[in-house]
Amino acid sequence: MKSTVLLFSSILALTACSEDNAKKKAEAPPVPVTTAKSEARDIPVTLKVVGRAEAYESVILKSRVDGQVAAVLFTEGQHVKQGEVLIRLDPTDFAARLQQAEAATARDQALAAKSRSDTARYTALKDRNFVSEEKVNDIRTNEAAASANLRASNAAAEVARLQLSYATIRAPFSGVVGARLVFPGSSVKINETPLAVVNRVRPLLVSFSIPEKHLPRLRDAMAAGTGSGMKVDVSLPGDRAQHYDGAVHFLDNAVDATTGTILMKAVLPNADEKLTPGQFLNVTLLLDTLTQAVTIPDEAIQQGADGNFVYVVKADNSAEMRPIKTIAADAGMTAVSTGLQVGETVVTDGQLRLAPGVKVKARETGSKANAQLAPAATSK
Repeated sequence: MKSTVLLFSSILALTACSEDNAKKKAEAPPVPVTTAKSEARDIPVTLKVVGRAEAYESVILKSRVDGQVAAVLFTEGQHVKQGEVLIRLDPTDFAARLQQAEAATARDQALAAKSRSDTARYTALKDRNFVSEEKVNDIRTNEAAASANLRASNAAAEVARLQLSYATIRAPFSGVVGARLVFPGSSVKINETPLAVVNRVRPLLVSFSIPEKHLPRLRDAMAAGTGSGMKVDVSLPGDRAQHYDGAVHFLDNAVDATTGTILMKAVLPNADEKLTPGQFLNVTLLLDTLTQAVTIPDEAIQQGADGNFVYVVKADNSAEMRPIKTIAADAGMTAVSTGLQVGETVVTDGQLRLAPGVKVKARETGSKANAQLAPAATSK
């Protein structure tokens, strides 16, 4: 009988221990997560696209006369000033034509002077009735013809003078000249043979295309500019440390029907000439600025079937799944229009193990943890 009582007591004790263990297993430990508080801050509304640098002015130099290159006076990649001589053609033929035209002009000047003298003399004789009216008219006709021939000779001399000047090719504006395309002895055909390419790179243009859905906002942003247009920030792909400021100065008057985009151009000073025509560039347009918007780190935002959501840590350290709507993002922070208030705690890391109602344990961020470990490391 005594042994039966002991056995029954043992069974009861084992049953109680099993229930305690089951309760402990049912109460899962809190999930360690990293958290951050939502803040109120100004967030710029930007539009990021890829653009290409263009020369502010670019010209392919071609000759206005047929000829042969006598000298190339520039170095490839040289900075040139407006009016600087770049190429000279052989001027011998043009100089001879000018001399011929000037000689014809001198001849016609002499004939015109003689015609004027004859007209005056015959007019005087006509007044004394020594010659007829018909003869005077013939003399006047000869004077008019001589004057016309003189004007034609002057025009021919001017054409010859211009052709001689065309034998000297000058820079149309200040800029950078490209590779040599002709050499001394090369034959040049009028308006056909490329001689050199001159680009103006100070300032520099950046062209880019924007989806047409942003057109109303772009127009508003440009209209809100203080006379200098909408501001842009330009950086090199793969090197966002260097930034270049510019301003939009051109918005095309039509949307490209094939791509659904509209062309825009911005001007950069490019004073140090670090950017070159043809480069691909990252362009960021500042459309607007959200004042004191509710912001959270980008890492807190999760994608769901119904859109974006975040896990909010409530006062009892339980997780709540909260749907949100985002409106802008910048520098790792996202502005939220609905779903959050300033000062609420959101989970930024560890969301994969969370579900609504799960208890969480916030762990220190990297900077705070390092600050606490620093004394221990020093003591060693």
